[in-house]
Amino acid sequence: MPPIPDVATVGDALSVVVPTWSDGAREVKTAVCWVRRDLRASDHRALAEATRAARQVAVVFVYDTTILGELNDRADKRVTFIHRSLDDLDLALKGRLLTAIGDPCAVIPKLAHELGAEAVFANHDDDPYALRRDARVKEELAKDGRELRTFKDHVVFERAEVATAGGTPFRVYTPYARAWRAQLSARDVEACVPDLEKVGAPTTQSARAGNHTLSDVGFQEATIWLAPGSTGAKSRLDSFLARIGDYGSLRDDADTDGTSGLSVHLRHGTLSVRECVRACLGAEGEGSSKWLAELIWREFFHMVLSQMPWVVNEPFQPAYHDVDWPGSQEHFERWREGQTGYPLVDAAMRCLNETGWMHNRLRMVVAMFLTKDLLVDYRKGEVHFAEKLLDFELSSNNGGWQWCASTGADAQPWFRIFNPVTQSRRACPKGDFIRRWCPELRDCDDEQVHWPHKSGLFAGQGYVAPIVDHAVQREKALAFHKAVNRR
Repeated sequence: MPPIPDVATVGDALSVVVPTWSDGAREVKTAVCWVRRDLRASDHRALAEATRAARQVAVVFVYDTTILGELNDRADKRVTFIHRSLDDLDLALKGRLLTAIGDPCAVIPKLAHELGAEAVFANHDDDPYALRRDARVKEELAKDGRELRTFKDHVVFERAEVATAGGTPFRVYTPYARAWRAQLSARDVEACVPDLEKVGAPTTQSARAGNHTLSDVGFQEATIWLAPGSTGAKSRLDSFLARIGDYGSLRDDADTDGTSGLSVHLRHGTLSVRECVRACLGAEGEGSSKWLAELIWREFFHMVLSQMPWVVNEPFQPAYHDVDWPGSQEHFERWREGQTGYPLVDAAMRCLNETGWMHNRLRMVVAMFLTKDLLVDYRKGEVHFAEKLLDFELSSNNGGWQWCASTGADAQPWFRIFNPVTQSRRACPKGDFIRRWCPELRDCDDEQVHWPHKSGLFAGQGYVAPIVDHAVQREKALAFHKAVNRR
């Protein structure tokens, strides 16, 4: 959840390799399964391995005060989603979940000592902060003769598992996706089944049985738009699979429920990515293939972050290093508030600010508008999304923004610039989404709603005038990017 980490520490963090446990590791009597971004009991790799290796397993979640301290909104929707998902997990574990509040680097080693656990089991997390945290926990555990054993779970293929014939990271999505599909086997997406009978919740000084209240954590209840936990994820997946055949034709339509809506569940691990891929392979038609392609995009951006971590702070394309973006702070603020005068952009931004959600197609539209029409540094938009998105994931957020800004891996070519009005007619043909989030335009017909400024038809009715002329800004953007790429 934290925004951009300090670049000075990223390389150091990634130089530390937390080894994956092999079948040859010794059996343990008691283990801790530390859940982080994997808030479920089913198809959970670390929990399955812990219950296989140990006679008794304590499942623990730590409300990380380092991360929570970075959040300004005490009613942050992500904290509410996590809290409710932990309630759901505790129910699945029959009240045997342990929760704690503090710095995991201190809490986890102390808890392992109190429980007499020889090993702590967890799933990989390749975000820079998480790598530093896990390296410190591993070091502290080792001082007491204990182990940290970590496993792949958040993606099907991680780090350098899918690479070019020369062993280097892919820099373009299409050959990566081709190699990903060719490498996939049934074993890669087998379900990891934990033995939940081995899960116990003994009393400790460092953690309590059951979930803390949100007020204990220092936050307030927020309204979230989807059902949390594995229960919510399963219901959402079932609903989507019933209409996956239409995914290819409806996924770009903001007026309909055409997407899976599962990115939040994948981000917080209330749903296994392996289950999603198994569902794709078990379905027929173009829709399932299209959805699998989107899941592979997610894995591509995870790979880019793990193999080229400098993208967190610097553009992937060297030409854009040390570039001064000419866009103004005023235009950025108007974009952020949904007051640009471009209906689809404003509706999408208002929806994000209110709900923590934005349709995938609209993410591309608003990002392109900020970086091409307004010529604002993509990193400003990236940070705003990091603060607002319920499904914020560093790798996907960074990758998506750089793609739209033409600075990233396999990025949109710099000379391709979305026309926001044309995009509005394509992505929101009925205009219902716009009318919902821009009530000033509720009386517009299906054509007027996309550009109400024509002939001054809606002047004086409360909707803002456009802050820029797209045709003029397009020429400025072309000149700017052409100059950058000639350097």
